[in-house]
Amino acid sequence: MLLYSIGASMDGFIADRQGAFDWSAPSDELFAFHLERVRELGAHLCGRKLYQTMLVWETDPSLRETELYAAFADVWSALPKVVFSRTLERVQGNARLAEGSVAEEIAALAATGRDVEIGGADLAAQAIELDLVDEFRIFRYPIVVGGGTPLLPPVTTDLRLDLIETRTFGPVVYERYARARG
Repeated sequence: MLLYSIGASMDGFIADRQGAFDWSAPSDELFAFHLERVRELGAHLCGRKLYQTMLVWETDPSLRETELYAAFADVWSALPKVVFSRTLERVQGNARLAEGSVAEEIAALAATGRDVEIGGADLAAQAIELDLVDEFRIFRYPIVVGGGTPLLPPVTTDLRLDLIETRTFGPVVYERYARARG
């Protein structure tokens, strides 16, 4: 399955007008949930910005100061990542630059039988437009930012979803939707 998992403001933005998303810093409880979620993945597809943001988990020893953070760094470092970028010539850690199209890379990773997560607004938008996303996992933060990077791209046909799980982490609401197919 292809999963799109991301934090978003109440008004549907993953970053504000200046590109900031510091309002989405997780509590320890939510961070532990992210750790368990990432443990279940077989791979992660990243856009350049997300790859560069998350690279610190593989390169910055100061992020291993707590047991929880060290565990996440271990899991993230071990997770295979495919990076889509028009500007990067090489990547570090357990990552490789994409060689095929979004659809081709997703198909190749799906053949492993493990869930794959996709991140990065532009990259996820491509997968949504190609109707490849099986689940949307949204962490809704109690803030209205009024503009910025949208959670979802404009679509030309309705995307029918089934709400399959909700959960709260303090003020953050986790919404898990599956594509209603057929």
